[in-house]
Amino acid sequence: MKIILTGSLGHIGKPLTEELVQKGHAVTVISSNPARQNEIEALGATAAIGSVEDAAFLTAIFTGADAVYTMVPPANFFDKNLDLAAHCQKLADNYAEAIIKSGIKRVVHLSSIGAHLEKGSGLILLHRAVEVTLDKLSGVDITFMRPVGFYYNLLGFIPVIKNAGIIASNYGADDNLVWVSPIDIAEAVAEELETPLNGRKIRYVASDEITGNETATILGEAIGVPDLKWVLISDEQLQSNLETAGLNPAIAAGLVEMFASQHKGLLNEDYYRNRPAELGKVKTTDFAKEFAAVYNQK
Repeated sequence: MKIILTGSLGHIGKPLTEELVQKGHAVTVISSNPARQNEIEALGATAAIGSVEDAAFLTAIFTGADAVYTMVPPANFFDKNLDLAAHCQKLADNYAEAIIKSGIKRVVHLSSIGAHLEKGSGLILLHRAVEVTLDKLSGVDITFMRPVGFYYNLLGFIPVIKNAGIIASNYGADDNLVWVSPIDIAEAVAEELETPLNGRKIRYVASDEITGNETATILGEAIGVPDLKWVLISDEQLQSNLETAGLNPAIAAGLVEMFASQHKGLLNEDYYRNRPAELGKVKTTDFAKEFAAVYNQK
């Protein structure tokens, strides 16, 4: 198959590229960074250097492919002038335009847990908006991948662990949490790209299901802080902490609402109704080794 991947060689993109190339597919990786070209080609894929903000570029690259993997690349949450909702909608419109004009019939899109919610989910509403845009396309078979919380987001707690000896947020503690590794997401995406589909499909991807306190215990043991606790703080305190750290206030508010939704159990409700038959291979104890390596470098 001729497969186009967005997302460059990011957390998901690199293992996904490696797996698809190993399986014999002709893979083209879109990257906005020219410096990535050699690395992409070294993996046996073709590099397409350009921006997903350019619909004409996407159309040209998509044309003739059997399937495409789309995702919204990470944005700069510290950019005070960024209208994140408008940015994500623009990318969704670009993808829709390129899919229509190129004649692509098979799409796998990286969305998020919580995209079933119409309100109250903070930044996840942006993922829902992209799903809604793509879902309007006719004659296109689409899998919406809804991974749960990424393990590597836990790295953001390293500063507060070093400074206060705790993990602190407005969710967690006794909450049931679900975590996922990009490696397990990549494997699931590859499977979907290779699998024929008629219509629409939603697929959740998860690697582990544990509480916030259990997460803290595992990470604490890995970094030599065996009594590490996950402490709940108020929405207002988290908003203040995020703004003090330099985040765009509107984006900080979106994060606070998203985490509050998780604490209330709303974000994960559809996941539990449509739980994957099998969890991924990478467990929290596995990620803890990576966490410790980063923790000890800082």
